[in-house]
Amino acid sequence: MMKTAIQSLKLLLIMTLFLGGFYPLMIYGMGTLAFPFQSKGLLLEQNGNIIGSQNIGQNFSTEGYFIGRPSGAGENGNDATASSGTNLAPTNKLLLDKIDAIKEMLKARFGDGDIPSDLVMSSGSGLDPHISKSAALYQVRTIAKERKVNEAEVLDIVNAKIEAKLLGVLGEERVNVLLLNSALNQKFGVIP
Repeated sequence: MMKTAIQSLKLLLIMTLFLGGFYPLMIYGMGTLAFPFQSKGLLLEQNGNIIGSQNIGQNFSTEGYFIGRPSGAGENGNDATASSGTNLAPTNKLLLDKIDAIKEMLKARFGDGDIPSDLVMSSGSGLDPHISKSAALYQVRTIAKERKVNEAEVLDIVNAKIEAKLLGVLGEERVNVLLLNSALNQKFGVIP
């Protein structure tokens, strides 16, 4: 019986070292070698400074920049350590009031028109870095006016940043807001 217990403890120690130490380090090393940019979180740099991750939505509130989806993650939204949706039912008065407030803010900045749903409703994680093509196009005229540039130039940037449907059929065309705003900065300069 004691012999079996000692063998079991040896096996436990070996498996703990292998599965808890060697194997994770090996997978981490292979991932870093095979996908160096992705393994660092798809961080985007501008002028030597990290400005964000392409995988995490960010709050752009300065005029002249495209806005992303609302976020329920964290107290101020877009908090990667508090990823979550609002968990409010579709008929919840708090959610409906929040949507109405967002609609009013969008109308005040972008004018009347059909507001794309992804600009008033947060994603399940609250960290979606993308907006739909229609949400990006909805903002083009105002962004051009705020930056005092030609609307066609802003539209060209949007069209260049549109990501196709997965395998040509799944999902919808979308735009990464961080990459879009970064492209605006590269073309027209950073807004302080």
